[in-house]
Amino acid sequence: MEFIDLKAQYKEIESEINSRIQNVLQHGRFIMGPEVAELEERLADFVGVKHCIGVSSGTDALIIAMMALGIGPGDEVITTPFSFIATAETIALLGATPVFADIDPATYNIDPALIEPLITPKTRAILPVSLYGQCADMDAINKIGGKYGLPVIEDAAQSFGATYQGRKSCALSTIGCTSFFPAKPLGGYGDGGACFTNDDELAQRMREIANHGQDRRYHHPRLGLNGRLDTLQAAILLVKLKIFPREVEARARIGDRYTQLLQSHGAQSSDRSRQGLLVPFIAPGNSSVFAQYTLQSDNREALQAVLAENDIPTAVHYPVPLNAQPALKAVAKPGSTPISAQIAKRVFSLPMHPYLQESEIERICDILGTALASI
Repeated sequence: MEFIDLKAQYKEIESEINSRIQNVLQHGRFIMGPEVAELEERLADFVGVKHCIGVSSGTDALIIAMMALGIGPGDEVITTPFSFIATAETIALLGATPVFADIDPATYNIDPALIEPLITPKTRAILPVSLYGQCADMDAINKIGGKYGLPVIEDAAQSFGATYQGRKSCALSTIGCTSFFPAKPLGGYGDGGACFTNDDELAQRMREIANHGQDRRYHHPRLGLNGRLDTLQAAILLVKLKIFPREVEARARIGDRYTQLLQSHGAQSSDRSRQGLLVPFIAPGNSSVFAQYTLQSDNREALQAVLAENDIPTAVHYPVPLNAQPALKAVAKPGSTPISAQIAKRVFSLPMHPYLQESEIERICDILGTALASI
């Protein structure tokens, strides 16, 4: 069984993918070819914003967004400790200091109530992560940002296609950033990403920064980086974007089915105590694209072992909070995040992709149910 089955997806779109790739090979514009602009237009329309800037990765999307906002040495950026390293790594790489606010134990996203006490005169931005496919509480976060004049950057690497109060992820704040890493909800066949905004000036800055800071050939009004989206990846993503709405629906259906079956085996959703198996909690007004279908259990290792014995892969996202990572201890602002520390010891994820079959879901849940009964 595949944890994420990209081969099944490819079988569905093989001829169109091959045709798009062949077109790029024939016109030969491998850097900034016409497919890049076409994809940017379609992505902006999908999200519902004025501007999309295709970039080389989700990590570079965060760097480019912060560079466009002028974030650098001496600045502080408030973010979550429960995420992939790129969230805080990018802050530190720019010479700024990551400041960690703990998470909501139900959604695993940054707790807005813990942000405001961390704001100092050095704070320059708030960077929430929309984890596991569900958006953070962006209205509450934006309200804090507005109160203190702070831009909000949504790290939407795992939530592209999700909705929050009827609006799409990446259209919820000053800048939205996402990733097209192959395993993401909308993934290419290599690295890629995008930045989204309704701000004309920020869009221009980000576009220049992604292309060595140039506004026209050999004229560089600002420092930038080589952060362009490859034409071949844009061509592939154009095909995948066509089937993406259908895949988002499938992810939601599969996530709901997992929850239904696991609850029939005694898993809990509303009781966020330390007992038993906890299924994902989707906040009211949210939809999730289930980048991961993530459970909680005090018996994580035992349950993973049983699943592995039955050739069912699992993964842990994320076993070490960012403020406990060796590379960040010297550059991050000290802070206590006990909820993240606790949940990092309990979470694990089941296979999740739009092509997961009902028989596979039932088998996974039956094996988990049997294991739960014997622990």
